[in-house]
Amino acid sequence: MRRTYRVLVCAALLVISAGIGLPALGQNQSPTPSVAPNEVGAGTRFMIRLQSTIETKDAKAGDPFTARTLDPIVSADGTMLTPGAEIRGRVDRVEAAHKSGRARLWLTFDDIKTPDGWIPIVAMVTAVPGVHSIRVDYDREGEIVATSDKRQEAMDAAAVGALVGAATGVASHNGKDAAMGAAVGAATAFMVASGLGQEITLAKETKIEVILERPLLFGRS
Repeated sequence: MRRTYRVLVCAALLVISAGIGLPALGQNQSPTPSVAPNEVGAGTRFMIRLQSTIETKDAKAGDPFTARTLDPIVSADGTMLTPGAEIRGRVDRVEAAHKSGRARLWLTFDDIKTPDGWIPIVAMVTAVPGVHSIRVDYDREGEIVATSDKRQEAMDAAAVGALVGAATGVASHNGKDAAMGAAVGAATAFMVASGLGQEITLAKETKIEVILERPLLFGRS
């Protein structure tokens, strides 16, 4: 009798433990996000090639540009947009080096041409491979920024100019001449260096990597 009782208790415990963590009947569960057959998911990366030159020294917000894809873009159902698809975009923001000390550039992509016509595209620049004079900050909305700072270069140049300017006074043991020479040398070097600055030039044929921020839908959704 005791043995039978123990078996029943063990069986009950097994049933209870098996049920722990299971949702109650009729309980709502978060649905798994569905992907449309014609959808290219957000986060997809691909390469494009510029069809025109963009330079921070004379570019303005709103200036249009075009590019073409270098990689195939494939939707969930296998529909492929072959390389060479045209993309239209524009300069979103621009900061020239002679104004801000370090050139900066932001690009916006508007639409892409497919066999079904032009469709909207929301993407961001993630890299400009092969161009070492610039870098891309993904956390700052795809900011393209020059790697050198005009201000720092100007300060370095001023320091060197001060040493060169003071050399004559130091050699003649004349402190006043040394101080004057240092001031003149520093000022001259600073003005020359600060007038230069490194602008950003994205030449025609430059390759750019972009990432989709929102799904791209081929044809009708």
